[in-house]
Amino acid sequence: MASEERTGALLRTLAASKPGGEFLELGTGTGISTAWILDGMDADATLVTVESEPKYAEIARRHLGKDPRVTFHVQDGATFLRSLHDRWFDLIFADTWPGKFDHLNEALSLLRPGALYVIDDLLPQANWPDSHGSKVAALISQLKGDLRLIVCQLSWSSGIMVATRRP
Repeated sequence: MASEERTGALLRTLAASKPGGEFLELGTGTGISTAWILDGMDADATLVTVESEPKYAEIARRHLGKDPRVTFHVQDGATFLRSLHDRWFDLIFADTWPGKFDHLNEALSLLRPGALYVIDDLLPQANWPDSHGSKVAALISQLKGDLRLIVCQLSWSSGIMVATRRP
């Protein structure tokens, strides 16, 4: 599933708010959100993006790989998150299971104070399996209850949540 256009516009705006920022995208897909993030980044910012499916990552790399600000990784998201234990990011867009529905704590621990954690697809979708709605509700509850975060949930686009890591 590609991110919705309004989600992309939000990602671009949020990336622009972090000059020289370090960004992490979990779930590159074919690179649609990657392109939006890159469009908002300044020349000194960097983006690390990871995708577990080589065929999708190759599409993204083919179209965006000439941009020196982005680094592509083809790897399982959970394994990748565990490898980042000494990194900090200014914005994380979690658009896949690892870092969102599982390994959430690993992703949140990579946020600098004041950094943004962004997820989408929180409103019911036609392609959701029957049990997915309860997983989304549990995720929302967990994030709202996390004392490290200030959370804003938006019933807009595909359903967005933006959280800021408290100092």
